[in-house]
Order: sequence, then C-alpha cells, then structure tokens
Amino acid sequence: MKNCLKVMLLASVTMAFAPMASAQTSSTEARLQALEAMVAQLKAELAAEKAQTDSDLVMLERKATTIAAPAAKSGASGAGFMAGGTNFKISGFIDMDAHHTIMSEGGPFAANSIARDFYIPSVTPTGDGTGESSSVTDFTAQASRIKIHADRAVGDDKITGLFEMDFLGSAQGNQRVSNSYSPRLRRAFLDYKGFRAGQEWTTFQNLSAIPESASFLALSDGMVFNRQAMLRYTSGNFQIAAENGNATITPATGVGRIEADGNSIPDIIARYNMKGDYGNISLAGIARQLRIENGAADDSTLSLAASLSGRVKVGEKDDIRFGITAGEGLGRYIGLNALNAAAINPATGELEAIPSIGGHVAWRHPFGETSRFNIGYSALFADNPEFLTALNPGTTESVQSGYAAFLWDIAPKVTLGVEGLHGIKELENGNDGSFTRFTFSTKYGF
Repeated sequence: MKNCLKVMLLASVTMAFAPMASAQTSSTEARLQALEAMVAQLKAELAAEKAQTDSDLVMLERKATTIAAPAAKSGASGAGFMAGGTNFKISGFIDMDAHHTIMSEGGPFAANSIARDFYIPSVTPTGDGTGESSSVTDFTAQASRIKIHADRAVGDDKITGLFEMDFLGSAQGNQRVSNSYSPRLRRAFLDYKGFRAGQEWTTFQNLSAIPESASFLALSDGMVFNRQAMLRYTSGNFQIAAENGNATITPATGVGRIEADGNSIPDIIARYNMKGDYGNISLAGIARQLRIENGAADDSTLSLAASLSGRVKVGEKDDIRFGITAGEGLGRYIGLNALNAAAINPATGELEAIPSIGGHVAWRHPFGETSRFNIGYSALFADNPEFLTALNPGTTESVQSGYAAFLWDIAPKVTLGVEGLHGIKELENGNDGSFTRFTFSTKYGF
C-alpha cells in the first residue's frame, strides 16, 4: 500500500509540474532537478522496503521449518503429522480384483460368501464325479485396506500403536445397488518395552513366508494363517505369547462343527527367529487346551504342534518361501480351519485331538526391477480317528492347491497382477472336488 501511495504521489507531482514547465521555461531546469531528487529518494525507499520484505519471508520460512521438524523426526520413516503429542502416519492400499471361478462339483457360492473373494479350501464342493460344474465372475474392491500407525515418546522410550481395517467378509453390503460394505478389524495393538498387547498375527506364523499373489491369499491349504488377541513378549530372537483360545470340534454325530470357547487357559506359543544374509527361518511351538462344555459333552485335552517356516534367498534376487507344520489339534491355525481341532468319541464321550501335517512352498523370480513371477504348491493331510471316519465317511482327508502369478509394477506403488489357482479337496470316502480361479488385480499403495 505504501508503494502504491508513493507512486501516485510521484505521478501527481509530475502532472502538476508539467503545465508550469511549458509556461515558465526559465525555471524548468530547477524543477527537473527537484523531480530527479524526489524520484531518487522514492527509489531508495522502495528498495529498502523490498529488502525488509525479503528478510521477513526468510524468517517465516525458518520458523515454519523449525515447527515442522519435530513431527518429521518422530514419525515413521520421517513422515506423518502431530496431534496431541502423538505422531500419526496413514497408509494402506486401494485394490480391485476380478475373479473367474470354476468348480467341478456344484456351486457357486452364495453372493455374500467370503469364498467369492479369496480361496478357502474347506468350502470347495465335492461329489462322486457325476455332479454338474459351475462358474461365476466377480469384481470386488473389498480387500482395500487402511492402516493408522501412531507413536509418542514416553521418557527415554517410545510407545507405538497400530490400527488396521479392510472390508472383506462384510455382512452389511450386497451387490444390488451401492455395494456398501462395513469395515472389519484386522489388527489393533500397542507396543511398549518388548510387550505387544492387542489383536495381531499369531506368533505361530512367520509373515515373511506368505507367498506373493495377485489375489488376497494363495496356497492357504497348508499355511499357518491366523490373527487374534494376544499378549506377546519379544526379547531378541525369542518370542513367547499367550493368545486367545478357541477350538473347533466335531460333535459326536461326526457331522458339522462346534465352536468351543470354554478353555480355561490361553494358547501358549513360543518362537525363535533366525536371520542372516540367507534370509530368515523361524521355529515355533504351540500348546493348546481343547475343551468343550456343551450339554452332556464336558471334556478337555491337551494338544501340541510345531512349525518351521521362513524365506530364504536363492541367487541375487530370487527367494523361496516355505512352511511345514505338524501336530495335533491345529484346527483353525492351519488351512483356514480346513480341519477341526478335535472330535468327540461317542463311545467314551472324550475329546480326541485330530493329527495333521501341512506345508507350502513358493518360488519368487523377479524380471528386472518392476515385474516378478511366482509359483507354488500347498497341502494339508489329516490323520482322522477311526471312529470319526466310521461315523462320517465324508470327513475331509486332504486339501491341496497350486498357483502361478505374474505381477508388474506399472508405476511407483501401482501393481497389476494376473494369477491362476487350482485346488482339490478329497474326502475319506473317495469323493472329491476341484476349485479353479483366474484373477486379475490392480493395486495402488499409499
């Protein structure tokens, strides 16, 4: 504003002097000198004000940098924003999957079934080979995910937390008009001084052993895969946890499944992690109380199992991801609960844990810097008690699958993927069924 007033004043003075200069020629030079002096003074003042303005801008920039610096230092990977003394970081991805599914024996699944979104071995329809096949195509974005990470200083230490959601398995939405799906809790926990409390991946599982896929999950048949509430302590390479106990049990009829939540002690899991230039390997053991209190059924038994899993490097860029798990009463911990943990013997009324062995292996081979090929196999085999197979010859004996997937990063954090998966479910009576799915996916991570 000051600059504008000075310029207007200069213009007014010039206009005032112009007529006088034409009428009084003798004083022209004196007046011109006065104008030159005035112009010089105005230029000097304008230059001084510009210098002061530049100095103020520099000071403001420095203040802004100083204010922003603490948030950047305390945030994960230098990113985030401060609120109430806590640093927050938001991440996740937007995912769209297109599936074409073929089943050899019956189907398809119900429109709102979670089996329409990813491979669940136990629900593959089976038959004697005389049934009709079915096929269905689905488009879904329910695997899209959002994650909130938080941390704040507590004395010389730090407390961190994580909250994660996606939209799979929603009971709210449908495909008729709006496809509005409610969020579900995936993980929610806090960490402090080696302790983790909340809902998290089970300590029995090595996350790095999960094969890369275009779909939400591949090779689930023989893979340990579970999230639940827990209290875990980590010290160096060693971890020990008490996790939520819950058992799926075959009733005395031999048919169906009872979800028994009457355990008096949690599942106890111990794990030792080894890391090196070769990759990582984990050895884990689990002890479970399987207990039922359901009318006349009132019994419990102890089950034990162990797992060896990891990711090892092969050559410069390739890797092998694997896991092998064996024991009794694994139930929901492996194969997405393809087998129950135990069965009630109708002759004695006692619980008998079901032995099983499962595993998976997958090879990942990159092509250049932006694409990679994955191929793998997975299987789970049950050693069902004789009384169970006699009661129900249709009890699951095994589930197996193989897959191949190609993924291509077309831009930073933007991935296209194609995948083919074929699974087989076999029953004790010899009946079986196959599941074939082709997937195309697009994913943008943020």
